[in-house]
Amino acid sequence: MASQETEKNQASAEITPQKLDDPRVLPLLFAPRPDCGPAPAGAEDLSIEVEAGVRIAARFFPCADPEAVTLIFFHGNGEVVADYDGVGPEYVAEGLNFLAVEYRGYGGSGGAPTVRAMLQDAHRALAQLREWLAARGRRGQLVVMGRSLGSVPAIELAATEEAVGGLIVESGIARTLPLLATIGVDVAALGLVEEDGFGNLEKMAQVRKPTYILHAQHDRIIPLAEAEELQSACAARSKEFQMIPGADHNNILEKTGKLYFRAIRQFTRRVGKGHGPRRPGVRA
Repeated sequence: MASQETEKNQASAEITPQKLDDPRVLPLLFAPRPDCGPAPAGAEDLSIEVEAGVRIAARFFPCADPEAVTLIFFHGNGEVVADYDGVGPEYVAEGLNFLAVEYRGYGGSGGAPTVRAMLQDAHRALAQLREWLAARGRRGQLVVMGRSLGSVPAIELAATEEAVGGLIVESGIARTLPLLATIGVDVAALGLVEEDGFGNLEKMAQVRKPTYILHAQHDRIIPLAEAEELQSACAARSKEFQMIPGADHNNILEKTGKLYFRAIRQFTRRVGKGHGPRRPGVRA
């Protein structure tokens, strides 16, 4: 059930242009696959209602500390949450909770993916996940993280939701049209212009939470210059950009190993109480 705060914050999602949900674009932008194997030991699966009769899946890897930061993670267009079953325990080892969220049509989720649904579902999922975590005594800050296409819902939430304490963008999208052309969309034939896109740069100008941007040196799907644009547009006082030498779009983890998780843990330490929403009765 979506909260009133969620409905209010869906205004940003509502202005998403319809042109990206063209049936000639969606099959190239999304690559869902039904992979919904059981949660590994130590993890828990969730089912989130985002619309009457439509649920999306999520998978939670908890650490012992009730005050630990929770990373709410949105994956790339060809992935599912089960692909991160080996990643979740690495975050737990660093003292973080890891909560991966699906899109419609992916994994064990119902419905079919669209850009509009992806953005609206991100708001609805955040509201319900906050309640779910609070009911289990999980009091730590929430940091949203998006990889590749997942940068779209992550930036959306960081720009509009007060409950989000920080943002991590890996291999993120700045401009929509170059990506569409790369994946085979005939941009000219569809009459698309950048204003029809995700609006990530404009939204980054609204992000004032601590932000950490990672991008591969040799990314040929989303070039490194896009990360530099996101960094420049971001309105946060505390922001960091890290280029991963020798890496491409899909092997940042392979190139960095455990240093990747330690760097993210170090960033989350800067997402302190002063950066997140005030709790009732607490004055800064």
